[in-house]
Amino acid sequence: MKQLPRTAWGAALCCLLLLPLQGHTDGSVIDKIYHPYVNQLEWELEWRAVQQRDDPASGEARYQTHKLGLGRAVGEYVFAEIYLLGEASTDRSLHLQAWEAEVLWQMSEQGEYLLDYGLLFELEKARDDDIWEYATTLLLERELGRFSATANLGIIYEWGDDIADELETTAALQARYRYSPLLEPALELYLGEDTRALGPVLLGMTRIGERRALRWEAGVVWGLDHSTSDYSFRALLEYEF
Repeated sequence: MKQLPRTAWGAALCCLLLLPLQGHTDGSVIDKIYHPYVNQLEWELEWRAVQQRDDPASGEARYQTHKLGLGRAVGEYVFAEIYLLGEASTDRSLHLQAWEAEVLWQMSEQGEYLLDYGLLFELEKARDDDIWEYATTLLLERELGRFSATANLGIIYEWGDDIADELETTAALQARYRYSPLLEPALELYLGEDTRALGPVLLGMTRIGERRALRWEAGVVWGLDHSTSDYSFRALLEYEF
């Protein structure tokens, strides 16, 4: 097994050094944890949601975000996806909030180096306001027998006429046990300017035909400090074809 190239170590070190940066952010970073792999010649239809209870940032008792995305592998190591983002709270129905485009670049073969690694690029634009958000995330993963450890280390920058320029760093960590394709229990930790959260998640996948699969994730993540929601429920359904 090869050592991780210096470029990947450098990117990881930059993300870790930037984690203490301070700055006002717009809420939780609890979301899907990405893996640094691309399945070739694959389409993907994805829905995911996060519901928070007692959100300190907004003062709302209950808050929901939804993402609906369509993506496709556009090369051997590149996957692109477009999302529509919706939001809802206790006093209003779900409404379209923003759109997002993302590209995942797999930068190593699985098992080639000490860590599998890749990069995720995301660009988001608010629908009704002049608010833009760009993020670059380093994706790292290591398999040890039936166990997998995944890290997403990100830098987020927001700008526009309707928001003060903001810089945020995030970290999302997942320890997963591959009990079976249908059931993989995991523990996730999220760290951000307004987020310190930890909780269990269940993941699974089932084949429903040739080159077709349904993946799912569901879990509850609890806040670890006063600036994080008491708890957040996250769910994901993904149809691959």
